Amino acid sequence: MLNKLKINENNQIQQIDSDLLKRKNIFLGVKRDDLLHPLISGNKWRKLKYNLAQMQALKKTELLTFGGAFSNHIHACAAAGKFFNIKTHGIIRGPELDPNNPTLLFAQQCGMQLHPITRIEYKQRSQSDYLTQLQSRFPNAYILPEGGTNKLALEGCKELALSLPKHDYLVCPTGSGGTLAGLIEGSSVNTTVLGIAVLKQADYLRDEIKALSPKAASQTNWQLLCDFHGGGYGKFSAELWQFCQYMKTEHQLPLEPIYTGKMMHALWQLIAQDYFAPGSKIIAVHTGGLQGLDGLKYRGLI
Repeated sequence: MLNKLKINENNQIQQIDSDLLKRKNIFLGVKRDDLLHPLISGNKWRKLKYNLAQMQALKKTELLTFGGAFSNHIHACAAAGKFFNIKTHGIIRGPELDPNNPTLLFAQQCGMQLHPITRIEYKQRSQSDYLTQLQSRFPNAYILPEGGTNKLALEGCKELALSLPKHDYLVCPTGSGGTLAGLIEGSSVNTTVLGIAVLKQADYLRDEIKALSPKAASQTNWQLLCDFHGGGYGKFSAELWQFCQYMKTEHQLPLEPIYTGKMMHALWQLIAQDYFAPGSKIIAVHTGGLQGLDGLKYRGLI
């Protein structure tokens, strides 16, 4: 099944060239995982890859997952469903759905069946009894957690880390912690892996990352930086949005201010503050999510 999808895994690393980086003697390369595929890209493909293989192995014919109304994960799963001819279900945090929401419109156009539920019910999405009920209701479905993060998701992210040229630092935006955990799994002890948390009060994620990754639990060559969330998940300042526009104009690097923009803005500040020793080689992972720009425009936020 997976062989049908043309994934561009040519290891494209875009070097960023700026006066700041020259002055600090820092190499900054961006792993353009947003270019993996037009619709199923970045960490969403990395997380889906081995889950789709497992779904096939279990002979499940439907995919069920969870997300908010503007979820990159819902967008990617819907696209995968259309491409692989899989029936998909989205359990959407509701209770009301905006029929003009661009993410949900796309999902429906791909054939995804949307099931809006109340926020109270949505809080049960990780509870075993609730998942048992859902499995009973959708017996042919392979159930994937919100954001796609589970043990199989780590394998795809680990694969990414193993594919990279030598570097001192590997950096990614962090929401659920799955991408960071997978990168830790695939990195050597000589690499420092940094996650830039995109939500407020994200310290709890450290324990979740350790639970996902044995290497994270036993090694100290990684950190989760929690001071660059810009006000919380989905929130961002005018300064951050201006930085995203600057990176696109000056460096031909498209960013959105929810994930990748926060990561690159944090990196820019850390480099300016001499967080990294001169001569350091940094690779930042562009995890995709550019479809989120349509949702921000729709809501009048950019």
